[in-house]
Amino acid sequence: MKKNKIIYILLIVILLAGCGKNDNNEAINNKELSDIDKRVEEQLSKMTLDEKIGQMIIVTYASDHVDSKLTSALKDVQPGGFILFKDNITTYDKTLTFIKSIKELVKIPMFISIDEEGGKIQRLYFLKDKDITDIPDMYDLGIKNDTELTYEVGKVLAEELKVFGINMDFAPVIDVYSNKDNTVIGKRSFGNNEELVSKHGLSLAKGLEDNGVIPVFKHFPGHGNTSVDSHENLPIVIKTKEELMNLDLIPFIDAIKNDAKVIMIGHLAVPNITSDNTPASLSKILITDFLKKELNFNGLVVTDALNMKALTNYYKDEEICGKATEAGVDILLMPSSSRTCLKSVKNAVDEGKIDEKRIDESVRKILKLKYEKIEKDYNNYLDSSYLNSKEHQDIINKIK
Repeated sequence: MKKNKIIYILLIVILLAGCGKNDNNEAINNKELSDIDKRVEEQLSKMTLDEKIGQMIIVTYASDHVDSKLTSALKDVQPGGFILFKDNITTYDKTLTFIKSIKELVKIPMFISIDEEGGKIQRLYFLKDKDITDIPDMYDLGIKNDTELTYEVGKVLAEELKVFGINMDFAPVIDVYSNKDNTVIGKRSFGNNEELVSKHGLSLAKGLEDNGVIPVFKHFPGHGNTSVDSHENLPIVIKTKEELMNLDLIPFIDAIKNDAKVIMIGHLAVPNITSDNTPASLSKILITDFLKKELNFNGLVVTDALNMKALTNYYKDEEICGKATEAGVDILLMPSSSRTCLKSVKNAVDEGKIDEKRIDESVRKILKLKYEKIEKDYNNYLDSSYLNSKEHQDIINKIK
């Protein structure tokens, strides 16, 4: 009897200890949830499926003013971002007014994004009444091979973008320029050596990020060995995974190790990995299985522009966004129609092809990056005196 009583008491002690442990774990978990994480979860819980999908879309519009058509689309879709092109960039005042106007039409801060790489890809170059600092090709920075100078160039880019409240730059290009017939990448790359491309890509990205602009590394899994321009057709990369890992993927792997926030997935087929010609931007094998799981990338995956012929030659507009999201994409860049894109993803959810938890996963990352990186300075703009300033000119002159 005495023995049974002792056993009974011991069982109670063990149970109580277990309960206390669980309570402690829960307390620890709650404590570990940061203020930003709590805000993300609170915001996510209030959002409809349409609003969540809207956050995954970055739109464009060919105009220098916000007309009724754009107003309607922004209000209906509530996109997560806008990408600027030459049609949006005219005079300083009009460009600034345009950006401020689109911001006012959405409830959640937007990624105001642009392709500002240097060389032939400088959208701000279309400003009519103010000069910008003319950034040389990244290839020239590779030849100079001074990572501190490359960092300074990243700072120059960021400061001139921040004049307009631009908070995301689709740069650096970290494709290895390994094919002399490659016309779409060429001197946009830092060079033909993977280690050189890697270290300068990281330096430029740090210069951007340290000065308030989110860098986007592109174009995974590597566009440097292609001869076909994905704006016109689908490039096919005939390389094995091992060959890619030994060259093209090294800069991306280094970017991931250095906490890359966003990687752009290119429209190129890699049949030796996928066993077919599915573009990387629509491939679950390349995005979810390889980039996210095997290479341990936890940031945001953004597509290259979804209106490019590498996709539109082979897929209907009404299926592209759904297929990309099924594959694991987090941000859908420049669909032909934002409303069609939203509907494509929503239909895939309704049909059971995509779990809404998959959408939540992307939106959770999008909101967190916005709260961490762009919210604080969202409505702050640097003075126009930063454009083509003497300090910026002095930095660029070191490249020549």
